[in-house]
Amino acid sequence: MKKYTSLDNHANQLNSNRGTSGFNKQYKAVQTNRSVQMNPNSKLYKRGK
Repeated sequence: MKKYTSLDNHANQLNSNRGTSGFNKQYKAVQTNRSVQMNPNSKLYKRGK
């Protein structure tokens, strides 16, 4: 497994890999976390911005 630097990780979080068949691991984690925080049925709900 490749070890990512903080700059690589930040870039991967913003990169949705458009035009490919999938997403990178960091981007998917960010989107999953956001959906949990935006879900009113979740205990982590942060009341949308």
